[in-house]
Amino acid sequence: QVRLVESGGGLVQPGGSLSISCTTSKTMNRMGWYRQAPGKQRELVASITVGGSTNYADSAKGRFTISRDNAKNTVRLQMNSLKPEDTAVYFCNGRPLGATQGYWGQGTQVTVSS
Repeated sequence: QVRLVESGGGLVQPGGSLSISCTTSKTMNRMGWYRQAPGKQRELVASITVGGSTNYADSAKGRFTISRDNAKNTVRLQMNSLKPEDTAVYFCNGRPLGATQGYWGQGTQVTVSS
């Protein structure tokens, strides 16, 4: 069974930083962080391949950093200079090596508010 478990969400003030992590039960090929704000569609924030190539949404460039530890099956999203518009549920997504199907975690809430 493939499981993805996110952790590290919470409340942070504007301009602050927060790190969220996702631990998976299998080694994943591409992994990504997505977010969904109330009333909006889920959108890609950042992704990283097993080789370490990264991709960022324009809204995340320069502020967020995605990284992974393949030995620990963990992907991390470091978020700096957070804005109220970053408030959303953040979801981890990953596709196991050799698989055609991707999987989602349960999500972790990030709230940016003073």
